[in-house]
Amino acid sequence: MSRVRIRSGAAAAVAAFALAALPTAALPTAALPTAAHAAAAPGAAVGSRHQQQAEPIRQIVLQGAVNVRDLGGYRTWTGGQVRQGLVYRSDALGKLTDADVTTVSGLGLTKVIDFRIPMEVQYDGADRLPAGLSPTARPVSDLGLYGTLVAAIGSGDPVTQERMLGGGRAEAYMRDIYRTFVTSPENRAQFAATLRDLADGRQGPVLYHCTSGKDRTGWVSYVLLRALAVPEESAEGDYLASNTFRAAYDARVRAGLKQSGRMQNPDLLIPLQEVRQDYLDSATAQMEADYGSFYGYLTQGLGLDLQTLAKLQSKLVR
Repeated sequence: MSRVRIRSGAAAAVAAFALAALPTAALPTAALPTAAHAAAAPGAAVGSRHQQQAEPIRQIVLQGAVNVRDLGGYRTWTGGQVRQGLVYRSDALGKLTDADVTTVSGLGLTKVIDFRIPMEVQYDGADRLPAGLSPTARPVSDLGLYGTLVAAIGSGDPVTQERMLGGGRAEAYMRDIYRTFVTSPENRAQFAATLRDLADGRQGPVLYHCTSGKDRTGWVSYVLLRALAVPEESAEGDYLASNTFRAAYDARVRAGLKQSGRMQNPDLLIPLQEVRQDYLDSATAQMEADYGSFYGYLTQGLGLDLQTLAKLQSKLVR
């Protein structure tokens, strides 16, 4: 198939989905330059199947959040490149320092979307944002995971914690959550609204986030990149990169819980702190089962028409 570049209009969306049927191994990817405002970091988790193919990922370095990135820079199968400075993904922004707020202000954001449920906002705090910018709440269900964690850790009882999180239960919980990204009409509505915002030519730079910036945020980022005709392996690499960015912070959390005596075995939390290929696979398998294809999920599951998909291409790919 020709690699002719198609830049805008409905034809761009159609071309993107036609190319999506091709095997990614047959399509070359290029290393990308590091943005001037960000630090390059490995794009895949240790042990992932994408280590040799990962592209640099642009981190926005902050003190109060560890998983903040510009989603731009990825090459597409149509010969384009995702524009930088328009879409950002992150973890929660409630602990930003004054210097962090200044850095975020420099991004020129016009909208911040918060996927956290009210309980998460209550415990972790509302976003701390530049003056004049307020978060848009779009809660996506975590199937009660946050409450389960609060209860497990709060119990201080190793037996209770093992019963709640051990024996593969934490991993199963995560797979169930990922399936609801596809099966829940409420969750799909929040994701669809976000993608429509990103397609809106009148909307400036947007940042979206959840608590850790890895699951709900990771899924939206994966869907967006694939909708823009970024190769699947690159979209997966972006998803898995949360392990790189979060590793040191999450290890400190586990060490603090053990030192405080609240958890004798804080490693029970690792399956909940990490992103894993099989979690993502749970969502994509559900997507195939329910809608037949990625394109079916976009159009039937999320209700995005070709005009909206074409607008995404036109606005976000150069």
